[in-house]
Amino acid sequence: MAQKSGEIWTGPRLLRPVRLKFARLLDFAPMLNIDHLSLRRGAKPLFRDATFQIHPGQRAGVTGANGCGKSSLFALLRGELSADAGDARYPSNWVVAHVAQETPPDPRPAMEYVLDGDEELRAIERGLAEAEAAGEGTRVAELHGRLDAIGGYDARARAARLLHGLGFAPGAELRAVAEFSGGWRMRLNLARALMCRSDLLLLDEPTNHLDLEAVVWLEDWLKAYRGTLLLISHDREFLDAVCTHVIHIEHEQATLYSGNYSAFERLRAERLAGQQAAYQRQQREVAHIRGFVDRFKAKASKARQAQSRLKALERMELIAAAHADSLFHFEFRAPDKLPNPLLRLEKVSAGYADRTILQGVSLSLAPGDRIGLLGVNGAGKSTLIKLLAGEMGPQRGELTPAGDLRIGYFAQHQLEQLRPEWTAFEHMRHAHPNVPEQEIRDYLGGFGFAGDMALASVEPFSGGEKARLALALLVYQRPNLLLLDEPTNHLDLEMRDALALALQSFEGAMVIVSHDRYMLRSTADRLWLVHGGRVTEFPDSLDDYPRWLSEQEAAARPAATGDEAVAEYSAAARKDRKRNEAELRKRLQPMRRELARLEQEVARFGVEQAALSEALGDPGIYAEGEKARLMRALADKARVDELLDSTEEAWLLLADEIEAAAAEGGA
Repeated sequence: MAQKSGEIWTGPRLLRPVRLKFARLLDFAPMLNIDHLSLRRGAKPLFRDATFQIHPGQRAGVTGANGCGKSSLFALLRGELSADAGDARYPSNWVVAHVAQETPPDPRPAMEYVLDGDEELRAIERGLAEAEAAGEGTRVAELHGRLDAIGGYDARARAARLLHGLGFAPGAELRAVAEFSGGWRMRLNLARALMCRSDLLLLDEPTNHLDLEAVVWLEDWLKAYRGTLLLISHDREFLDAVCTHVIHIEHEQATLYSGNYSAFERLRAERLAGQQAAYQRQQREVAHIRGFVDRFKAKASKARQAQSRLKALERMELIAAAHADSLFHFEFRAPDKLPNPLLRLEKVSAGYADRTILQGVSLSLAPGDRIGLLGVNGAGKSTLIKLLAGEMGPQRGELTPAGDLRIGYFAQHQLEQLRPEWTAFEHMRHAHPNVPEQEIRDYLGGFGFAGDMALASVEPFSGGEKARLALALLVYQRPNLLLLDEPTNHLDLEMRDALALALQSFEGAMVIVSHDRYMLRSTADRLWLVHGGRVTEFPDSLDDYPRWLSEQEAAARPAATGDEAVAEYSAAARKDRKRNEAELRKRLQPMRRELARLEQEVARFGVEQAALSEALGDPGIYAEGEKARLMRALADKARVDELLDSTEEAWLLLADEIEAAAAEGGA
């Protein structure tokens, strides 16, 4: 009897239905499920047994060092790579959108290119054309009904709003795609991805080709996005504003954290601070900042800088530990001379050929000035930087540099001036032939070019690696005036933190243009606004700049946007949409809490069921004298089976209800 019962009640046979039930649950669950994933690229392992789940409506930032596998994860989800082991799955009916990296020289208008992002819209339009040509009245009516259901009649208005938000001027939607430069084509690709009514949106560094105004707009758009978002970004404030979760990839593992990037960073800082070496390194970084404050807070000429460091210190204490294992550590050497003023402009006008961009600009730069430039795209920020750098002369007025002025100028075209056949070491040796080899090697190591990396040719370097090398060349020059035009493009979070820390102790003057608000907050003491051809002090804080932009847009809208589609995107419509979304979130919140509770119950009952199955699989339970224990186990097993079935059914019904409500209401 015992042997026969043992054959019937074997553990594997009892556990198999449980596994199948959980598998069915995951198949039906509307979520992204990464299950024991292992992935290699060539000989390099990227993931080993990684497991996490992202649920609908969650917006997850994907972070980690360059080369850790962030973009490979996206390629896997797009079906361009196959897992070595494990699984990455999401519902088969999900529509996945991503930003294409290449844009063909399309002769069609930008509007038509962006509308292609909504594939169902285009399919219906093609079907309508065919049905109308064939005189199929019933089919035409059906397709018009479907067009109305997906908001097809408003599609052009939606595309116009996307283009407007991403910085395209009115009328640009009529220009051929082929007429736009590379950076603007990337914006078109982003608009096309956002045009897709997707369930899963994959964005890999979407802010790289945007200015601050477009970044602020995209931030708001993504916060209202209804689907599931995976976002790779090195912009700390962008991640903070958009993300509800963070997936951090490190040591071939992917760990899911709840909360935005700052919350993740605090948790990681606490973990690293528990390691003595990391803690000691953190204290050295903090002492470096405190030393500056202690030395200069009593000096009137340095008071503003000291106050800036004090404001940054609290945050620096947190991030120092979180990034204690960073590869990047460097600082600006003291300039040889610090003349005052370094540069003076008197009633200067500047522009290109017969077109004037800036006019009547009067300003002076002195050691210790730390200026952040604000202004909409095309206002003249880069023109001002080029004027200060001496790359263009004034049309009128006087520009007077100090005799000992030494400018360190960083712009994206500096990357193109690197010699692709040279190594990082050769670039440094060419610029500084008398510096000892070991000093150059040690210096390059602080920028991540250690060992063989310093002796590798630049040609295959990534954009981030080239940007790091250009910065390394600039820093070693000992400039007394730094001009930085979008220095953080292509730099990862670790390098951005290292640059911000180095700029904190820079003794010369600095003028920076950046869409990275964390970089501006960490390094700039004053804000200048480039607007209407003038350069003036921005009296408010960086937090007030989006409000200023909205006011400017509202004031300009009647004159600048005759297009009915764009004008429709009014403040009242935004207010109504946000109110409706808030009401829907409030209504769904208790349902989502209940869903999470049911999910925990399913897991708990599954564990209990497995334990009881294992107990019943033990032949000893069927021995003489164990009848009472056997009866209790059988009763408990029947009870847990029923509870698990009913809880799973309730979970599925509630998940369907939430999904339907979200689709109907737009959450």
